[in-house]
Order: sequence, then structure tokens, then C-alpha cells
Amino acid sequence: MEESSSVRAHPGPHPEDNGRSTQWRNWTGFWFLGLCNNFAYVVMLSAAHDILKKQESENATASVSFTLNADVHGGNKTNSSRYDCNPVSTAAVLLADILPTLVIKLSAPFVVHKVPYGIRVLFCVAMAALSFLLVSFSSSVWMSILGVIFASISSGLGELSFLSLTVYFSRDVLGGWGSGTGGAGVAGALLYSGLTQMGLSPRVTLLIMLLVPLGLLRFVLPLCLVYYAEYFINQGLMELLYFPSFFLSHAEQYRWYQTLYQVGVLVSRSSLCCMKIRKLWALALLQVLNAVILLLAVRFQFLPSAWVVFIIILYEGLLGGAAYVNTFYFISVETEDRHREFAMAAASVGDSLGIALSGLCAFPVHSYFCSL
Repeated sequence: MEESSSVRAHPGPHPEDNGRSTQWRNWTGFWFLGLCNNFAYVVMLSAAHDILKKQESENATASVSFTLNADVHGGNKTNSSRYDCNPVSTAAVLLADILPTLVIKLSAPFVVHKVPYGIRVLFCVAMAALSFLLVSFSSSVWMSILGVIFASISSGLGELSFLSLTVYFSRDVLGGWGSGTGGAGVAGALLYSGLTQMGLSPRVTLLIMLLVPLGLLRFVLPLCLVYYAEYFINQGLMELLYFPSFFLSHAEQYRWYQTLYQVGVLVSRSSLCCMKIRKLWALALLQVLNAVILLLAVRFQFLPSAWVVFIIILYEGLLGGAAYVNTFYFISVETEDRHREFAMAAASVGDSLGIALSGLCAFPVHSYFCSL
């Protein structure tokens, strides 16, 4: 009896406490995975305007070259268009950032399960780190684009792998993953915008951001329509929504558009614990409406200030993030166990396909408006 009393006097942890602790640990782990996985992808989109910016050679007889060392504070003075256009649309960076991801998502679900998760993670880290180095030290726009491609490979393979990994955990980790990818958007866009605003060059800023993919070593089809309208706005229209009389320069306006969009994505991707939206097509249609409004705004220039665009872009991010996290949540709920891992990997094709299509459509739109 004394021994029994002694045991009762020193009870172990309650099973429910262990369960909650494990769930919180798993949720946090997937949050960091989402943050690290999408970081390079987001930074490349935020840096798109700088990557493609034109810099005059100091030698008057030398040809004009494209580098990241362009003046990040002024407009593009070498064209006569009222939209202050770069020679190439920022959609070029978008396509380099999404087409490799699309190819991976279309093909990898059939073979990637043969490669251990550890090897996949190491490969993703190497690609992300290499992308920052290539873009930072690039001597031409094409070298920068190659760096963007490496970021895309890292993000695409990582997303496919980590979403497949969620089937071995409780469904709560999807909320962590979704919130983490949203956090990557805000962290990447805000850090890039903030550091360059403080006076650091894009090259130095990208080198600082190398810390994030290296930190990943510590952590071992409505979507298509939503992301088509969403990234058509982001990389097709944002750079054309320029307000010359605003206190921010063209490049600065573009960076803060991207940052506010990512803030909206973070909020909505973190909302799964509070609300779930089953009507995904409603989100898609609202996103299409956003695209139409902003397309008309570019053509007829009826928006009075960049402040109005800031609000619309924030709303756009809320819609896109909600579509992403709710899509994968309902896949996890409604798909049979034996099919769930494949379904998670295959469904991730939807956003990449939509983004790729938006990049292709952005080129003729850019050319049309810049010829006015």
C-alpha cells in the first residue's frame, strides 16, 4: 500500500498533455518547413523588377547590360512609355520561378517516393542556396534567370515532398504548413523591401537571405484558376500600376505591392484553425474579379492613388492564401488513406499550372501597354 501511495503521489504527465505537446511540436515543425521552403521563391518574385532593371554602362561605347546592381530608387529613364516599362516583363522571372516547379509536380509524384526524404531536403537546400548566389553575383539577366530557376526547383520539390509527408501526421500540421508558406511570403517580401529601402543593394540583400535556405538544414483544381488570376495581377499588372506623383519610386511601389500581397497570404493561410471555406470556386471568381478591375485600372488609370492599389492587393493575398490552405485541408479530409499521399502531391500541380499560364499571358499584356 505504501508503494502504491508513493506512485500516486508522483503521477506522470497526463496523456492528453503529451498529445497536445506533440501536436504543437509537429505544427511548429511544419510551419518552419513551409517558411524555409517558399522563401527563395518569394524573394525572387519580389526582386523581379530589380533583376530586369536596365543599367547604363559607364563606358559610353559599351552595350547596355542587365544586372542586379541597377539603380533601385529611380524609374526607367530609357523608355518613352507612360508606364515606365522595363524592356522585358517581370513575367519572365515569374515563368523562370514556376515552370521548373510545374515540371517537377507533373512528373515527380510517380517516382519521387523512391528517393529518401533526407536526400530530397538536402537537394532543396543546395538549390535554394545556389539560387541566391547566382542572382547575387550575376553579370547578366540570363545568369539571374538561371538562379531563379534553381529557386523554383527547390520550392517545387520541397512542396511536393513536405505535403506528401503530412499524411503521416495529424491533419493539424496542414495548418502549420499553410501558415508557414504564408509567413515565407511576408518574411521574404518584407525583408527584401525593407533592406533595400534602407539603402542596401539587391546583391547584399540576397546574400543576407542565404541564411534562410541554410536554416532549412535544421528541419528534416480551383487552385489553378485562383493562381492564374492572382499571379497575372502580381507579375503582369503590378509593375504597370505606377503612380509617378506618389512619394515612393516605381521600384519601391512594386516592392510594397508584393509585400502587402504576402501579408494577406500569411493571414489567410493561418486561418484554418478559425474558419474553413468549402466553396473554393467562390474564391476563384472573386480573384478573377480582382484581375479584371486592375486590368481596367491599368488601361484607363482611374485609380486615384497607390493607396487604393495597396488595399486591393492585400485583399488579393487574402483570397489566394485561403484558396491554398482550404484546398489541401479538404483533400486531407475527403481522400481515402491509401490515396492521400498521391493526391496531396498531384493537387499541388494546380497552383503551378495557373501561375505558369499567368506568366505566359503577362507577356503580351506587358507589350501592349508599354507600346501605348
